[in-house]
Amino acid sequence: MQYHSPARNTWSQYLRGASFTDMTETARIAKRPVFLGAGGKLICQIDTPATLDYGDKVQNDNAVSVNYMANLEYELYDALRKPGISVQRAGTDVVVILVRDAIMELNVGDISADGADTLKTISKILKKYDATFLEIAGYTDAMATSAADALSFDMAQRVAVYLSQSGINTARMFIVGRGASRPIAAQDDIGRLTNRRVEIRLVPAR
Repeated sequence: MQYHSPARNTWSQYLRGASFTDMTETARIAKRPVFLGAGGKLICQIDTPATLDYGDKVQNDNAVSVNYMANLEYELYDALRKPGISVQRAGTDVVVILVRDAIMELNVGDISADGADTLKTISKILKKYDATFLEIAGYTDAMATSAADALSFDMAQRVAVYLSQSGINTARMFIVGRGASRPIAAQDDIGRLTNRRVEIRLVPAR
């Protein structure tokens, strides 16, 4: 069944609790009480192997984070082997790159059937690995000049609304539209298709 984003004037209801700012370390620290109050949990609250019961707490927490995020990366990678979708590791962070045409209708600003299927898969994994914050960032290509920020923010919000509808805790979310900044490909015909994207960056909640 084809998915359709709810009316724009209802998005604030679905995204209540989300932050509309970059997911900096300072922003995550400030958001932690809200996250915990909404039922979130931290990496240190995850069941750890008995071998980590002794020793330095910081080292143990770091080891748990690395293992937790590595398992998250593997599950996302195995589940998202589709054109236009990639999973990358950046330190302990995991980044899912969703090229616009892989998740949205070609000429309409809405999630496509394939995109809904992909986001459903991501939602299931995010529910399992819930000791994470996520930044949902939209990007356009350099051709979209005056409306770049609005278009990129629209894409990010549509993805966030879908995740919210799928039961993802919005207190985990940071939502931003970055326009044509941070291109990951050349600004030619093929590269522009790649630069139009939504990135979901996952960070361990500490």
